[in-house]
Amino acid sequence: MVQLTFSASVSSARPLLGERKGSRARRAFVAAPVAQARDVQAKSAATVEAPIKADGTYGVFTSSYDFENEHPDLTRSWKKTMKVAVTGAAGQISNHLLFMLASGEVFGRDQPVSLQLLGSERSREALEGVAMELEDSLYPLLREVKLGIDPLKVFEDADWALLIGAKPRGPGMERKDLLDINGQIFQEQARALNEVASRDCKMLVVGNPCNTNALIGLHNAPDLPRRNWHALTRLDENRAKCQLALKAGKFYTSVTNMCVWGNHSTTQVPDFINAKIGGKRAGNVIRDSKWLKEEFTPKVANRGGALIKKWGRSSAASTAVSIADHLRSLYVPTAPGDCFSTAIYTEGNPYGLDEDLIFSMPCRSNGDGNYEVIQDFAIDDWLREKLAETEQELQKERDCVGHLIPGAQRAVCAITEDTMLPGEN
Repeated sequence: MVQLTFSASVSSARPLLGERKGSRARRAFVAAPVAQARDVQAKSAATVEAPIKADGTYGVFTSSYDFENEHPDLTRSWKKTMKVAVTGAAGQISNHLLFMLASGEVFGRDQPVSLQLLGSERSREALEGVAMELEDSLYPLLREVKLGIDPLKVFEDADWALLIGAKPRGPGMERKDLLDINGQIFQEQARALNEVASRDCKMLVVGNPCNTNALIGLHNAPDLPRRNWHALTRLDENRAKCQLALKAGKFYTSVTNMCVWGNHSTTQVPDFINAKIGGKRAGNVIRDSKWLKEEFTPKVANRGGALIKKWGRSSAASTAVSIADHLRSLYVPTAPGDCFSTAIYTEGNPYGLDEDLIFSMPCRSNGDGNYEVIQDFAIDDWLREKLAETEQELQKERDCVGHLIPGAQRAVCAITEDTMLPGEN
């Protein structure tokens, strides 16, 4: 693992609670306000490539800080540093996300963070490049950056694990093959989290097929709370809001109470039954039942593919934004009458779903990092039928990965069609 630190002498910085004045701390950047940080004349050590140590660690930068002349009010209101582990950290999604995390845009301007970045042997140098860009961005809230290829080291004491990295689907690879290959990755990472992460660590699975990868993770990390496992469906929610807004001729901020149910696949169910536009039921604003029932979902599901045709790139930036939105939803109280989508464990769910799935449902939060499932969404016959379809698909996926779930009954993998979202691996 790479322990990454930076060198600077700071005339106006205050250590976090518990650090003594004059201490020399390993940190990823200085504790100065944003306005002042840009003007600080930092003494940067020359970049020196350190040797790989016997334990596999590799140092890139070395830093120390002089806290002799600290400003008395700089970090008084700051919270305890949050340790955020990110896999696939050298990839395109992370290239957008890490800077939002480091800036305070996600967890707040009073929340210092430590980034613990997991890559592969092949991406080692790219990880160092990511860290160099983070260094050059002068984020006061970024306290530390660690790089590594061993999840047991990178996940140590993590408060959040953003599991983005996964093997992309190759030519001719079927969905069931991808389930097995990526399932093994998430099995290993879950075991590592179970061993070394914070006991209240929260996990967000982005690597596809994310719902079932999260289910594999949940069952391979028995010492971590099951309710702390999430799979990302916020991008689907954001896309659904966009399509409703376009159809209604409104700006997307008018769309509320929008939930995407079920699997992050083409069987997903963007819920126009309960969604509102300008405070009114979506169906009362968009008086086109055929469009809502037959065209709306394909438009949402195929948005990534349409983007690739236009731009030639996958939706890495909007995925990163949706991860930030997901995290922010848990740390900003949900507005009355609104919700957010997240795929979570179905145990004890109020909608009669199979209780051993990761299934996207409408949730709310009081802003403490936790959530509750909203229990009073209307379920009509059309919506009930669609929920059953996505539930059955997730049950089939679970059957395909039974060999990766401790204690699960082995079943024949019955997946015969490709329900991968276009434009996503």
